[in-house]
Amino acid sequence: MDRIEQMLAFARNCAKEAGKIQLSYFRGNHLHIETKFNMHDVVTVADKESERYIIGEIKRTYPEHAILGEESGMHAGDSEYCWVIDPLDGTSNYIHDMAPYSVSIALRDKEELLLGVVYEVCRNECFYAWKGGKAYLDGKEIRVTDVAVLDKAFVALGFPYDSDHYRPVAQKLVDRLYGYAGGTRLLGSAAAELCYVACGRFDARIEGYLGPWDVAAGGLILMQAGGRLSDFSGGDTWPSAKQVVASNGVIHDTILHLL
Repeated sequence: MDRIEQMLAFARNCAKEAGKIQLSYFRGNHLHIETKFNMHDVVTVADKESERYIIGEIKRTYPEHAILGEESGMHAGDSEYCWVIDPLDGTSNYIHDMAPYSVSIALRDKEELLLGVVYEVCRNECFYAWKGGKAYLDGKEIRVTDVAVLDKAFVALGFPYDSDHYRPVAQKLVDRLYGYAGGTRLLGSAAAELCYVACGRFDARIEGYLGPWDVAAGGLILMQAGGRLSDFSGGDTWPSAKQVVASNGVIHDTILHLL
C-alpha cells in the first residue's frame, strides 16, 4: 500500500468514527447550539467534538501536516500537506433530524487536491477518491450521468447563509430552473450533494458563498467520477468555494448559460 492509499484509509476511518460521535449526541438534549457569524449559521457540540477527534488523530499520525478545520481554523504544519476538514456538513439538518449530513475530509498539497472522503452519516455511505484514481461508494465505482438536456436534469441548489448578497442569484436560479429543469431540490449538505452528482443521483449542483472545507473532498470525488466543477463564469476558482457549479460535465455549459 503506497502513501496515498494509507492516508485514504486513515481518512475513511476518521470520517466514520466522527460519524459515530455525531450519532452519540443525536436527538439528545446536550447539543449546546451556538450561533456563528449569522443567526442561522449554527454549531453544536457534535461539530466541535467531531473536529476535535479528527484533528487529534491527524496530529497523532501525521504531526508534520497542516490542518484547516471549519470550526478551529488553520493549524500550521511543517510539510507540503494540508488536511481540509468539515466535521459536520449540514448542521441544521442534523439539529432538525433531517438527512443528509456528512463528514468531509480532504488532503491537498501546495498544488492540488490529493484525496477526498465524504461519509454520509444518515445513509451510512462512504464516498472516496484520490487524484489519478476512480471514485467509489463503499468499494463500488461510481460515475456521473450522461443527461444532456435541462428538462431531464435533476439539479440541487444551495442557499447560503449570506442571503443579502446571494438573494439575486437565488432568485435568478429559481426563475430559470423552476418548471424548466427536470427537478430541483434543496438538501442542505454541499459535501454530500457533490457526491450525489458523482454517483448519478443529481446531474448538477449550484451554490456560492461556501467554505473550502465544504467542497474540497466532494469536489475531488466528483472530478474522479467524470464530472466537472467551475465557478459561475466557468473558471477554475471553485476550490475557494465562493462560487461552485458542479455537474456531470455534459450539462455544465447549459448551467453556466443560466447563470
